[in-house]
Amino acid sequence: MSRRTTFIAVVTALIAVVALAGLGYSFLMRPPGPVAGSGEAEIGGAFTLTDQNGDRVSDADFRGKYMLIYFGYTYCPDVCPTELQVMSAALDEIGPAAQKIQPLFITVDPERDTVDQLSDYMGNFHEAFLGLTGTPEEIAKAAKAYRVYYEKVEDSSSTVGYLMDHSSFVYLMGPDGKFIKVFSYGTSPDDMARGIEEAIGG
Repeated sequence: MSRRTTFIAVVTALIAVVALAGLGYSFLMRPPGPVAGSGEAEIGGAFTLTDQNGDRVSDADFRGKYMLIYFGYTYCPDVCPTELQVMSAALDEIGPAAQKIQPLFITVDPERDTVDQLSDYMGNFHEAFLGLTGTPEEIAKAAKAYRVYYEKVEDSSSTVGYLMDHSSFVYLMGPDGKFIKVFSYGTSPDDMARGIEEAIGG
């Protein structure tokens, strides 16, 4: 059994737990941000971060490709791995058209999510994924641009010392870097794949 297959099995077992857990659930469903007068959501913006290979990258490096972006953290016990597997399954379902898309995982926990930590973690998901980290200031700037809520929560019962409360949305951005649509927590792989295909033209 491959590493990714094993990880999928574990995450699948967690889905029922996630539905009942209530860990920051109100924040999972919090709308990602205000809507501009033009009717377009004010979501997205420039960022410069460090990828899982130690290279500095910016949003401009992905121009010409659609970006599928999720903010989370590698020590997340349930929600993040579930969403990343949903994204991975959606990309698998799309097939060759997925080559038009760059999936990105941006940490909200730069203190623990080092380059090495991200490199190891991202091996559990779709091979095209890039994990991004940075300084606390760089992460805060990126999160603000995407209207992402996150907050460190001390938890003495946690084996990892603390948890991160954070909103949980998947953002689809166009080849020009502009916002196209957002997928809320709980979107199925089929629905996500269908929504992406509608946006990119199959």
